[in-house]
Amino acid sequence: MTAIDQTPHQTSRSERAFRRSSDAQIAHRGIAARTSGRVHGPVNRLVSPRVAGSYLKPFVFLDYFDFQSAGETMFPMHPHSGIATTTVLLEGGMRYEDTTGASGVLEAGSVEWMRAGKGVWHDGVPLPGQRLRGYQLWVALPEAFELAPAQSQYLQSTEVPQVGNVRVILGQYRGVRSKVNSPDGIQYLHVSLKAGESIRLEPPAAHDVACLHVGKGALTSADDRIADELVVFEEGEAAIQLTAEDATDFIFGTARKHPHDLVLGSYSVHTSHAALRHGEQEIARLGEQLRASGRVV
Repeated sequence: MTAIDQTPHQTSRSERAFRRSSDAQIAHRGIAARTSGRVHGPVNRLVSPRVAGSYLKPFVFLDYFDFQSAGETMFPMHPHSGIATTTVLLEGGMRYEDTTGASGVLEAGSVEWMRAGKGVWHDGVPLPGQRLRGYQLWVALPEAFELAPAQSQYLQSTEVPQVGNVRVILGQYRGVRSKVNSPDGIQYLHVSLKAGESIRLEPPAAHDVACLHVGKGALTSADDRIADELVVFEEGEAAIQLTAEDATDFIFGTARKHPHDLVLGSYSVHTSHAALRHGEQEIARLGEQLRASGRVV
């Protein structure tokens, strides 16, 4: 729910650590790149257009957050267009509101889906005295949806379908489909494994982009160890075999690669400059309404 960071900066150690594999001739689906992210206060930005975005489109941004809440507004009312955000709240609780008219409280295990489309404003206020842990993913929308009306969905933990140790956040897994009305071509899972437990994840047909981030614990994939980092797998449709060293939870995303260049605004991602101008005009219009009502200054 934070703005795109477009300010120039020196390449960080974690960004230098993000690297492409030089060995493409390996039998298993190996790791093509990895990063420990870039920390902004309580948020660790794992993916951005500068770091991994070109490898992972339509996954444009991915933030991991883990902090003790004092009840202060973490994400003040702010706009988006052209993208959809998915917040997976693993621990803690948060009040939410958006300009589609939705408001309420999200609890641990819940999911927020916000398709910004042509423009929306929303906010999130952590409940005080709780540890807040989870993810927020930004997805670049297809042309057919990037200027569509905004749409929001808020699922409590009991509404998120589960197959064994896999929670289906977006798309489908083993015939079970998420209740989120996301575009075709995206799969996003939250997986929990016990120590020594293994899982074989088979991406849907034509999903040539795949990545995961370990929030707790550690995984092995062939000879690679993955802990407290995001990894990008080599492009292709091959399955990925993972084993947990100890109790581990992680998010796993696959997708058909986004065919467009990323046209960026301060809070927006579109497929063209014309679409970006349209989205920014709608954001400005909604902002004027919010200021007139005293909701933002």
